[in-house]
Amino acid sequence: MPTLIPLRPRDDESDLDGNPPRPAAPAGRDLMRFPLVARILRSRWYPGVLQVPVAAIFGLVAYQLLAGPEAAQKNAGTALMWVLWWPVLPITFVVVGRLWCAVCPFGAISDLVQKLVGVNRPVPRFLKLYGLWIIDAQFLAITWSDHVWGIVESPWGSGVLLLLLTTGVIISGAFFQRRTFCRYLCFLGGLCSNYSRSSVVELRADQAICSTCKAKAACYNGTATQAGCPLFNFPRTMDSSANCTLCANCIKACPNDAIQVRTRKPLSELWFLDKPKVEESFLAMAIMGIVLIQNLTMLSVWKDLLSWIEATTGITSYPLIFTVAFIIAVTLPVGLLALASRFASGGNLENTLTNFARFGYALIPLDIAAHLAHNLFHLLAEGGLVFSTVGSLFGLDVQVSPQLVSSSAILVLQLVILALGVAGSAYTVRRITNRRYGSVARRRSTSIPVMVLLGILAAINVYLFMLPMAHRM
Repeated sequence: MPTLIPLRPRDDESDLDGNPPRPAAPAGRDLMRFPLVARILRSRWYPGVLQVPVAAIFGLVAYQLLAGPEAAQKNAGTALMWVLWWPVLPITFVVVGRLWCAVCPFGAISDLVQKLVGVNRPVPRFLKLYGLWIIDAQFLAITWSDHVWGIVESPWGSGVLLLLLTTGVIISGAFFQRRTFCRYLCFLGGLCSNYSRSSVVELRADQAICSTCKAKAACYNGTATQAGCPLFNFPRTMDSSANCTLCANCIKACPNDAIQVRTRKPLSELWFLDKPKVEESFLAMAIMGIVLIQNLTMLSVWKDLLSWIEATTGITSYPLIFTVAFIIAVTLPVGLLALASRFASGGNLENTLTNFARFGYALIPLDIAAHLAHNLFHLLAEGGLVFSTVGSLFGLDVQVSPQLVSSSAILVLQLVILALGVAGSAYTVRRITNRRYGSVARRRSTSIPVMVLLGILAAINVYLFMLPMAHRM
């Protein structure tokens, strides 16, 4: 039976083989040294000046979804939400982390509700313990619902989804402190938190300055004129960008200019992570499964499979058939990671759950790549709908093909993105094992099963993307 050990020794401790301590993540260039960046982030107009146009577009989208054309191909809300915003959003996570959450209308709605009727009760312990699992469940439920009830293809269905999320934000804002919904209940926030770990910017505090601070944690608690961190982060102890929205509240509240916004190597947080969590690794693998089932249902082979099941078993219920396929698709990556973790535990003296938690993060680059590659099809093969539907709102008859570039060009871009994801995950596996284990034998026995898993998932994705896809709208 493998011996249970801590998830990762601190940077001031030796590794599992008794080697000297490893250095912490190196600090990159502080962007706050650039006057323009510092002036923007310290401005009282930031991020409000960005929230206003985003809220206006959000209102337009919601109105169009609920009161606009019933056909998705003619509805500007559907085009803006699912053809433009949803494919572009993951790109922003990789570049600037959770910045979207700083301008998201839901956050502004939560803040407004708190000012008007909020009772500011503490976050329930249940949410702190199981919020990420609730987010995981939401992500799976929404994806399942989309295929069973056609949320994406139905403007009204998408509008109802927005109304349900808005209701959750209002209830949370009325009862609980800060942005409890965004931190513990938002399914999109869960996706943001996983993907933002790969971003090239991070917000951190200067430890030398913080060690002499007399401001009573103003960065966290806020001041008389400045709110504290909306997502309950204490900059001095932050080692992750998962729950930082770059809203700059802490920058404005800190009297000592101790908060830095720094550049860093892409993906580096994934191998310097102190406390990996099983639920975050599970979400990464579940999203991988979601991408697989999304790809499968857009292929002609899916219709052939449905016909075969009907002819063989007599089952014609699409919800039943899809539910079974959905469970298999989501379980496959999760199960393969668990199996790889079990093999790794035989050589690195850590248990299966510990390996699952740690190396699920190593697969996030491939996760992001597969997600981006899938969304790229919608953006480039259906992007023309954005021009035609938005133009119609202003009385313009914009005649443009839904497909912006050729199918072969889309495929090349998808394969390039997948290759980058595979390379990123492989490099992350190497960095994690080198940092965690001192001996070559333990590194090898750990990395081999994880790399085999990476190869399997990469091959499945490449095969599915090579097959011709059908348009969603």
